[in-house]
Amino acid sequence: MSYSTADRLRTVTLDDVRGAHKMLSGVARTTALEGSRHLSARVGAPVLLKCENLQRTGSFKLRGAYVRIAGLLPEERAAGVVAASAGNHAQGVALASSLLGVRSTVFMPKGAPLPKISATREYGAEVRLHGQVVDESLAAAQKYARETGAVFIHPFDHPDIIAGQGTVGLEILEQCPEVRTIVVGVGGGGLAAGIAVAVKALRPDVRIVGVQAEGAAAYPPSLAAGRPVSLSHPVTMADGIKVGRPGDVPFELVGELVDEVCTVTEDELSAALLLCLERAKLAVEPAGASPVAALLSRPEAFEGPVVAVLSGGNVDPVLMERVLRHGMAVQGRYLAVRLRLTDRPGALASLLGALSVADANVLDVSHVRTDPRLGLTEAEVELHLETKGPAHCAEVQQALRDAGYTVMG
Repeated sequence: MSYSTADRLRTVTLDDVRGAHKMLSGVARTTALEGSRHLSARVGAPVLLKCENLQRTGSFKLRGAYVRIAGLLPEERAAGVVAASAGNHAQGVALASSLLGVRSTVFMPKGAPLPKISATREYGAEVRLHGQVVDESLAAAQKYARETGAVFIHPFDHPDIIAGQGTVGLEILEQCPEVRTIVVGVGGGGLAAGIAVAVKALRPDVRIVGVQAEGAAAYPPSLAAGRPVSLSHPVTMADGIKVGRPGDVPFELVGELVDEVCTVTEDELSAALLLCLERAKLAVEPAGASPVAALLSRPEAFEGPVVAVLSGGNVDPVLMERVLRHGMAVQGRYLAVRLRLTDRPGALASLLGALSVADANVLDVSHVRTDPRLGLTEAEVELHLETKGPAHCAEVQQALRDAGYTVMG
């Protein structure tokens, strides 16, 4: 279906969002709004976290999927639904379909994390693995829809999806009536558009800021061009907002109602995920942590009270481990060094003793004694250390040099 600009702005209204809110009663949880003292101190104003990572299926996606599928005609429900996703949308469609008694098929990339594949199946969908990336899965799902008559459930580019996601905005206004700024991650734009529709209709003074990953930021060039612009190769670990082109329907709403779309780096995403885990005790995926990354990178830019929407918590454990280590490295709490020492009995013990004096915690040691680059009496050691910050990293490296070791990196 295509929409004119005027139609797009009419297709989702406050009444639509309110209708979705009633429809979702007893289906989607009203997720908690938790204060963050650490972020409040950084920003200089109250900061609260909207915990959609604790929503059923682990993200906000259930809201839009349920509203979309519930609105199908009886004959459309009978034909079943089909979707494509690497995780969150897949689980939302699967659970919504099961709750409504509709058959669902979900195409996922072959490399999708196993926990997300298993969860989607457990929620009741038939999972078909196709392609290496989501775009290939999407093409397969659309082909399946044409061949079988199943209704394709788009992850963000439909008014019903946007109305469902907009219920997050209604909850924020109910939970924090004094809110001045809402910060939300942006991929295709469905969540930001829905929140903007609800919030701007009731509180036009509230500033809404969208956040994209720097390597997958399609909205800034699209907004500058006045039309959706495609990125050839979006790259980010935040797969929940790794979208190469804004949706036609949300694009118009974001352009009209969202005050700013900013970007964050991979390092900032890593630091934000680590902060959520350590300070808020919340497991959040990189896309869900993007609003926190924006607050950390530009704390002076947000008028409080600020609500940051943690959009999802479905993070692959393998990725979580990598991201946490990266986040620790960015904060100077993880140090990797290589050095050479004389290959003699007790040499490694002496090195570890020097690190103990420097109060560095050794996480891993790699000891190489046979390499053509090394001299006959040399050994090379690579150390992974847990440290206390940038200043401590510098102290540890200096302590090694003072002990007579050549630190190579």
